[in-house]
Amino acid sequence: MKKSKVGLVLSGGGTKGVAHAGVLKFLAEKSIEADVLACCSAGSIVGCLYAAGKSPGEILSFFKSVYFFNWRHFTFNQPGLVSSKIFRNYLKPVFEDMTIGDLKKDVRIVATELVSGTQKIFDKDFNVIDAIIASCSIPGVTTPYIVGKELYSDGGVLNNFPADIIQQECDKMIGVFVSPPQDIELSNLNSIKAVVSRSYDLLSFRNELHKFSYCDWFITSKKLSHYGTFERKAERLEEIFAIGYQAAKQSFDEVIF
Repeated sequence: MKKSKVGLVLSGGGTKGVAHAGVLKFLAEKSIEADVLACCSAGSIVGCLYAAGKSPGEILSFFKSVYFFNWRHFTFNQPGLVSSKIFRNYLKPVFEDMTIGDLKKDVRIVATELVSGTQKIFDKDFNVIDAIIASCSIPGVTTPYIVGKELYSDGGVLNNFPADIIQQECDKMIGVFVSPPQDIELSNLNSIKAVVSRSYDLLSFRNELHKFSYCDWFITSKKLSHYGTFERKAERLEEIFAIGYQAAKQSFDEVIF
């Protein structure tokens, strides 16, 4: 009997991407392996670490090691608060000069090319580190990432849940979405920042909503909405990891997989 081809979609979400590693822990317990991954932003970090053979625990440790807002990372007179290039320091020891084709699994990473305004899906000859940084360069926070003559920004600008790019080639598909909008009260919308942030979250969520139905098994948790994009404390990251694990475990019995 032909083995079913399993796809795994990992959304963006900053450090909430640690929840993806929690999901991977549960999948491993159920002996479920992904054959092809579609990844965006933080999902590209987790997806590539997984495809390089790292365990869920090692992925959690990696996130704990990244100090995003170190004063040495800040830029001056550039289009971003933090230099995107500094993340090479964290990724280089793991991936060295690997290309996407060198990974042990088929990984598709999306980014946004700002000049043309188009989605980029990196091919197998593209450097893993360049692809991850390009996909993770959050507009206004990190500087856009230049590769050759192309200027890349976060894949989530155009496709934060890239289920569509592998839908036609998978027999079964698992989707993990770690950026659900928060339930709020009228009193929470009391500043320009709060209104703009809420509007962006709702717009992003609406754009991805229809793709959730592409998945045979869709995993998310409203609990993740109570965590920030740039969590730093180890205990907070461990909580996010546990939420991902529990969300997978609790939803498993509801699907035929």
